[in-house]
This record gives sequence, C-alpha cells and structure tokens, in this order.
Amino acid sequence: MQIEDLRKLVDKIQHLQCEMQTIELKAANKGCPTRLYNTLSSFSNRDEGGIIIFGLDEKHDYAAVGVYDPQDLQKKVTEQCKQMSPAVRALFTICELGDKVIVSAEIPGVDIAERPCFYCGTGRLRGSYIRVGDADEPMSECEIYSYDAFRKRIRDDIREAPGARRSFFNEEKLNEFLKAVKRDRKRLAMHVSDEDILELMGVTINGQPTLAGELCFSKYPQGVFPQLCITAVALPGTVMGQPGLEGERFIDNERITGTIEEMLDEAVDFVNRNSRHSTIIDDKGKRIDRDEYPLKAVREAILNALVHRDYSIHSENVPVRLELYKDRLEIISSGGLYGRLTLDALGKMRPDTRNSALANILELMHVTENRYSGIPTIYYELEKAQLPPPVFAVRQGEFVVIFKSKIAQVYQMPKLELPCVRESIEPYNAKHKKQPLSLDERLLEFCEQPRSRQEIIDFLGFSRFYSMSKIVQPLLDAHKLALTMPDKPKSSKQRYVKVI
Repeated sequence: MQIEDLRKLVDKIQHLQCEMQTIELKAANKGCPTRLYNTLSSFSNRDEGGIIIFGLDEKHDYAAVGVYDPQDLQKKVTEQCKQMSPAVRALFTICELGDKVIVSAEIPGVDIAERPCFYCGTGRLRGSYIRVGDADEPMSECEIYSYDAFRKRIRDDIREAPGARRSFFNEEKLNEFLKAVKRDRKRLAMHVSDEDILELMGVTINGQPTLAGELCFSKYPQGVFPQLCITAVALPGTVMGQPGLEGERFIDNERITGTIEEMLDEAVDFVNRNSRHSTIIDDKGKRIDRDEYPLKAVREAILNALVHRDYSIHSENVPVRLELYKDRLEIISSGGLYGRLTLDALGKMRPDTRNSALANILELMHVTENRYSGIPTIYYELEKAQLPPPVFAVRQGEFVVIFKSKIAQVYQMPKLELPCVRESIEPYNAKHKKQPLSLDERLLEFCEQPRSRQEIIDFLGFSRFYSMSKIVQPLLDAHKLALTMPDKPKSSKQRYVKVI
C-alpha cells in the first residue's frame, strides 16, 4: 500500500464511521495491542487477506489518535505474527495525519493448502478464526476439517457406512446402475466382475456399503444416517418464527427422506406445491402460466446441496435445510466452498469436486450431468423468469443459495411495474386489507426479537455498510431500535431490539 492510499483509506473509514470485513481498527496510542492473534488468523484465512490500521479510535468517532511509537509497534506486531502457524508476513505502511502517525499492517491470505492459519499458543482447534462481518469468529471443527480434507484428499463419500448392509440395497436400482457402467464405461467393465465394479465405482468398500452407495441404492438410507435428509418448511412470513395471520408457525413442514434421487424429487415437489403460481394473458390473448420459482433452477440448487455438501463425521447429523419464505427460497447445506473455489468464480471455472464418487454414480444414473452446468442453468432460468440473480453465501461453515421472488421485488420497489405478478400479490393484500410495509417497518417487526448484525444484514439483503449506517443507525437515533449491550456497541454478542 502506498502512503497516499493509506490516507485515502483513513478518510473513507472516518466518513463511513465503521470497520469493514477486511479492515480492523486499533487505537494503539497507549501501546501495542497484545491480542492480535484472532484477527491475524481470520485475515490469513481469507483469500483477500485484510488490513489492520493502528492509530484510529472507533470509540471516539474514529478520530486519528496516532500510535505510541511506530518503530516499536511494528516490532511487536511482527513478534505476534511469528507466533502464528504458518507465520504471517505483514507489510507495513506509515503515514502522517497532521501531528498523528498512522500505521497499517497488510495481512496476506495464506494459500489454501496451508490453512487454517492459527495461533500456536492455543492450538489448531481453538486458535483458528474466520472473519464474519467486522468480527473475528472461531472456526468450527467442520470448517477446520474441510481444509484438511482438501489438502489430504480425504474422500468422505467413499468411507464405509457403519451399520449398513449390502442386503439392504435395492437390487433393481443396482442392476440398472451396473448396466449403465457396462454401457458407458466399457474399459472398466471389460473382464471385471460386478462386485469389483461396485468397489471401483465407490459403491462398496471391502464388500460393505460406502456412504455414497447407501445414499444412492439403500432401501432406506436414513436407517443408517438419520439426519442425512432434507428438512423443508414453508413459512408465512419473511423470518423464521414470525407467525401468520392466524398464528400459524408453518404453512407446511416435512422431513424428506430416501435416496438422493428420491429426496430431490420430493423436495422439488415441496417447493412447487407451496409456492405461488400465476396466470396472465399476454397482448395476443395467449394464456401463460408462471411458477414463482423456475423448477429447473430449484432442482439444480437442491441437487448441488445434496451432492456437494460436506459428508464428514463432523456434519453427518446436519440435514440439508429448505426454507420457503413469503419473499424468498433458501437452500442451506453443510460445508462451505470446497478447495480453491470462491463465490465470485461459481459457475465460471471448473471447481474441485468434494464428493467425486457420489457425483459419478449419479451421473451414470442420469440424475446429474456432472458437467458443472448447474450454476449457469440456475442463472439462465432465473433470468428467463425475470427474477433477480441467485444470491450465494457462506455462513459459518454452511453454503446458502437464495432465490428472491417477484413478491420481494414488489415489496422493495412498490412503483416497479410487474404485471406478471400483479394477479398473485394484489388479491392477497386486498383479502387481508394489508398494504406493503416500508423497509423500516419490516425491520422493526423483524427486531421484535433481539437480532444480531448478521441476521439484520441477511434480512435486509443490502451491504453491511448500507444496512447498518443508512437503515439501522437512523432507527437507533430515533430510539425505535435499541442495543441490548449499549456499553459494548461493537461486541460480537450485540443484539438489536425494537423499542416498545
């Protein structure tokens, strides 16, 4: 970073009056902070790294207070960097603002093969952190394991399924699979017995079912893995727990079990029967039926969640979650992005495959193409349906896909002309004599229960800065919202609640 770049960054922070996901502020006017390890870890575990700025005091309106001694500060920060594994190599920049000295330390992201970066003093499990918003959060055991799994090429989909029996396989499905292998993988089938084919394809290991084999061919996979299912809920409001007009918590609630193919079909059917469907007549008098969410996109998103989720012992008790709200559909699965894939690269590059044997089996069964076309298909189908593009996010070791409905567009932009959804939304509002709430009103309704910063940001759907500075702060200033911990405004445990 150049000196002028640091000055501009300081000006931006003072103007915005907030930290950022890649920026951490430390006053350091009375000495070097002694506990930088969490931030060093969280920034190092990001592809983009991060910047620690010393000499700005966020408790006093982000004023430039300067550092006590720039030379000694760099020395002591470097000493803390050396206590990380792998060691962190900070790049320092120094600038003057009036009579105050500001120091920045750029923390580069370490290569994924070396992650997680952690503080040696507390060890790998307790010393590994990840950046969530402007806070450093401890990594879960599952998140730490995912790095090991990629580095060591651990294949959880072909681990032996404890308690599973080969006799519980659906023989008809298994025979169809063997025929497909012999037809499409001729070299593999040549002079190889059926049992050896099952071993080579990852269906069995030492004659016993693998996890992938159990999920594809068992008569009831949940007999061995009770939580490897889908929990699907249709909700009356825009947040979990918000009751409907008659006090109902759920419109529909189902635990979907079976093989991956069976769960996929039932989950798509759940979305189809619980979402809105509209009929419009175009200018030529032709009738057009439209689904709230294009089912091809829904199918691809659910399939991705089932195939590419984490199947390690750390998450085998966590089901895929399907949550259908009034204004959006969320599909949530265990495990963040695998390998070197980033959110920005989704659908644009060939990713590392977390469960290659499972994907290969499902390709031969014609459940998936296994050609990395799922994300592009989702984008195409949503665009064709005139819906916003999907939102992809990684939250505390979970991968989230969000589809926003046209109802959400109408609520956010009441003046927008959307004739194709007018039929479905206007009768609802007329029937219940309910006008769309303003954004502030909806947020206050949401905060009738204490909510964290991240919950509010996810609810609003805007950037962290815009959500907190342009929407939340005015409500705090107007005493419509209150902090649950007013003496600790930046605490990671801080919650926001509606003032009654």
